[in-house]
Amino acid sequence: MLTLEIVRQPRPTQPPKAAILDFDGTISLIREGWQQVMIPLFIEVLAETSGGKNETPKELEHAVREFVDLLTGKQTIYQCIQLAEEVTKRNGTPLEPLAYKHEYHRRLLQRIHHRLDALKTGGNPQEHLVPGSYDLLQMLRQHGLTVYLASGTDEVFVKEEADLLRVTDYFNGGVYGAQDDHKTFSKAMVIQRIIAENKLQGQELIGFGDGYVEIENVHDIGGFAVGVATNESERSGIDDWKRNRLIGAGADLIIPDYSDIKQLESQIFGEEAH
Repeated sequence: MLTLEIVRQPRPTQPPKAAILDFDGTISLIREGWQQVMIPLFIEVLAETSGGKNETPKELEHAVREFVDLLTGKQTIYQCIQLAEEVTKRNGTPLEPLAYKHEYHRRLLQRIHHRLDALKTGGNPQEHLVPGSYDLLQMLRQHGLTVYLASGTDEVFVKEEADLLRVTDYFNGGVYGAQDDHKTFSKAMVIQRIIAENKLQGQELIGFGDGYVEIENVHDIGGFAVGVATNESERSGIDDWKRNRLIGAGADLIIPDYSDIKQLESQIFGEEAH
C-alpha cells in the first residue's frame, strides 16, 4: 500500500519552524460527507431557476461540483457566493449567500449530529480523526514547531470540534476559522501572519491539507506542502480524485494519512528524525 509519494521535492529545503494544518479531512473526520450535503442543496437551488429548468440533472451536478471542488478549503461562504452568482446566470433571483450557508449548516448538522453527540458523551475521538493525527501533532511539537490550525469552517464550530477531538492543546500557535465578516479571514492571511510574527522565510513553513486552497497557499510562498489524500469514508488508502487535485495545487508529498509517522518524520526532517 502506498504510504508516501514524492511529487516535487523529497523534503523541505530548510528545517521547518512552523506548521499550518487544515482541519476537516486533514485532522477531523467529523464532517466527512459534507459534499453529499452541499452539492444536492446547490443543485436543488439551481434547478428552481428558469435557466436551470433547461439543464439536465447531470449538467447541473457537473456545474455545481466544479465550483464546489475548486473552492474547497476556502471559507464556506465563498461557495455560497458562487451559488448566488450561478442563480443569477440562470435568470433567478438569489438569496443572500449567508442564507444558503445557514441552510447548508442546518442540513449538515442533521447528518453529523450523532457523531458530535457520541463525542460529547465520551465517545472515542480516534474514530473521528484521520489515522495517526495524534502522532503527527506530537511529532511536530517534539521538533519544536509552532503549530497552527486554519479552517474554512466557522471558527466557533472548529474550536468546539477540536476540543471534542482533544487536539486543541497541540496548536500552540492558535486555532483559526471563518468569521462572519469573511473578508477578515483567509488561510493566506493566516500564513502571512505566521511568517511575520515568527520572522520566517517561506521555506521554513510546512503545511498539511486535503484541499486545493491550503496546498496552493503554502506552495505559493515557497513552503513545503503535504497533500493529505485520505479516503475519508473508509479511513484508509488514497482518494485518487484528491491526490490529483493536490498535485495540481502544488503538493510536494502525497500521503493517505499519518499511519506511517516514522517514514513521514524522516522524509520531513531527515537525519534530525533519528
